Amino acid sequence: MKVLILTHGTRGDVQPYAALALALDRAGHQAVLAAPSAMASLAEPHGIAFAPLHDGPNTLLDDPDIRQAVETNYRGLRGKKVALQVMRRTKPLMAEVFANVARVAEQGADLVVHAPSMPGGHVAERLGVPAVLAALQPVWVPTAAFRNPMLPLPLPKALNRASYLPVKLMLRSFAGISDDLRRRLDLPRRRGRHDLLRRPDGGPATVLHGFSRHLLPRELDYPAWVHTTGFWFLPAPPGWTPSPELAAFLAEGPPPVYVGFGSMAGTDPQRVGRVVAEAVRLAGVRAVLASGWGGMRLDRLPDDVFLLDQAPHDWLFPRMAAIVHHGGSGTTGAALAAGRPQVICPFVADQPFWAARAHAIGVAPPPQPQRRLAADGLAAAIRQAATDQAMAAAATETGRRVHAEDGTGRAVEILQSLPGASPG
Repeated sequence: MKVLILTHGTRGDVQPYAALALALDRAGHQAVLAAPSAMASLAEPHGIAFAPLHDGPNTLLDDPDIRQAVETNYRGLRGKKVALQVMRRTKPLMAEVFANVARVAEQGADLVVHAPSMPGGHVAERLGVPAVLAALQPVWVPTAAFRNPMLPLPLPKALNRASYLPVKLMLRSFAGISDDLRRRLDLPRRRGRHDLLRRPDGGPATVLHGFSRHLLPRELDYPAWVHTTGFWFLPAPPGWTPSPELAAFLAEGPPPVYVGFGSMAGTDPQRVGRVVAEAVRLAGVRAVLASGWGGMRLDRLPDDVFLLDQAPHDWLFPRMAAIVHHGGSGTTGAALAAGRPQVICPFVADQPFWAARAHAIGVAPPPQPQRRLAADGLAAAIRQAATDQAMAAAATETGRRVHAEDGTGRAVEILQSLPGASPG
């Protein structure tokens, strides 16, 4: 069958969907990954069919307001004002993305798999095929087991289910551009058309969770139509090898600590760079530093720190003593799969949730939030992650369980079994 996969965002948002596309291809299906044009490099080395979309909100990543939002996690009155400004500026950019999606839909599909931010349900309705919501964060389906990870405030347990309503309402703010798309697709206005969790006939939509149940609380109460498959890992490109410089650095001494914050960028990357460099020095470890998109900058590179251009996580992380990162779902999963302890320095959104859960299952010290990041605290956390034997054992065991899930394989099985999904 032909499967159209719709996603958007930065590398961490897109890469798991590329992994799902690759797994579908290997199972004998035809997957088309529709994602920001800048992410084509994720698909091309694996031969995944790629449909470029407008880069949309990605074009705002260097904007000072966006950097402040990331650093503060929209806290306080100023944070709420920034959130509204970001939303207003994002809408016209997403409208451009949706217009591209309409063009891609003209190529047809037997099944549509989509990220929550993408209008996959509308496209599937137009094509007369099933739609599957594929989420990388547990923020869309209500549960009593924990509050919505996107809400950065404590709540009584009795309100856990209710805490999922604000995210649903946030998506409704894009109803206008979704209705524009429906008109473009010649679809009628109907009740419930913006509900991600409902099919056009009112029945529950199939949901795939691209993360591990082993990282969540045990008291999960998801309905049967929600499938928590395990993480979706994209393997290293065929024939990939490390640079001679990276290989030499790894061979020169004991396993280093990885430090990287992905596409996260706060308002003062120089400060973050100074904190990280001092923490590495105080912890007495070697380090591989991935500077990402500006989350940290170093004026001077210490001798025991290697500045990384790029390396696949599945190759690099098992060679590290510990993984220091921002807490994105994909990086958290890669560190878990590598069986290495973590230090999580969350910025925004779901990252504090993953940081708290990694600590709760014993594979990470207490979180080190970016807005309070200090060299002494980060050094102590790095030292613990790199030397604590109990933490290392917990990380090894969790890695074994994560690998056993085979997230993409399980997801493909579920997609193949859906009623109405044509063999194509």
